[in-house]
Amino acid sequence: MVDAHCDTLTVLSQQNRTLGVQSSRGHLDLPRLRKGGIDVQFFAIFVGPECNTNPVDYTNEIITLFKKEINMNRSLIEHVRCYGDIENTLQKKKTSAVLTIEGGEALNGKVEQLDVYYNLGVRGLTLTWNGRNELADGVGMGPEATGLTQLGRQVVQRMAALGMMIDVSHLAEPGFWDVIREVKTPVSATHSNCRQLCDHPRNLTDEQIKAIAESGGVIGVTYVPQFIDANKPSIDRLLDHIDHIYKIGGISCIGLGSDFDGIDFTTEGLHDASVAVPNIERALSKRGYKAGKIEKIIGNNWLRLFKEVCG
Repeated sequence: MVDAHCDTLTVLSQQNRTLGVQSSRGHLDLPRLRKGGIDVQFFAIFVGPECNTNPVDYTNEIITLFKKEINMNRSLIEHVRCYGDIENTLQKKKTSAVLTIEGGEALNGKVEQLDVYYNLGVRGLTLTWNGRNELADGVGMGPEATGLTQLGRQVVQRMAALGMMIDVSHLAEPGFWDVIREVKTPVSATHSNCRQLCDHPRNLTDEQIKAIAESGGVIGVTYVPQFIDANKPSIDRLLDHIDHIYKIGGISCIGLGSDFDGIDFTTEGLHDASVAVPNIERALSKRGYKAGKIEKIIGNNWLRLFKEVCG
């Protein structure tokens, strides 16, 4: 089981908690991950436009926190950098932690900073949040949004060369299509749903879903209530999004991306890491999905993409 996006690293200090101790706060920690059967968790470092400190210093601060948490809980979790690391960690019955960054602000305008983060074990970058940064415009820029900047083009090219996952969640459509044209590697949307079913700018159009699928990429359907349904979000409605992506892009482009600890409200049955994926798995089976397809959705598609992109 793989969850391709959470913001837990950003809130641990704020909420005075640690990964190793089950908390009544937030949505995700190691006891809840293990209870929910999550084998691979992607941990994002959120570096938003309102970061009050130097973005590189802040990112390094959270990387240090991440490594401290891994060391404190080394009997249960390991930082993985390639697919072979995941295989080894699974054999040890430990949780695999993939480190990513959410927000191109973390580069502080320098493509060379990517190499520094890569050497520290970062394996993915969400190019924007909702606003504008040095790489591109996010969905919050509305109809005035433009595409990748020159630096943005250099960044996605360098990511493809290094072997880093290019994440287009939050990216405005002009930038999305620039990414599709700019690189030939698989493109991911780690936490996004379908615009056709829920008309929210953070969700993907059918054309975008098809393009991600054709690139060999994966879409992590997300548990954010307002991205599931504006009125009555539910697990069944989330499965409608899975059905729709399957219809548009096929089974191999569907994954999960909770956005745990990055959301204020949750959907019933998807309220934390201890229950979400088992509940989704049961609901998929009830809806008629066979075991092989369920395994792709809850983990194997992300593992395939990670192996192809990160080695």
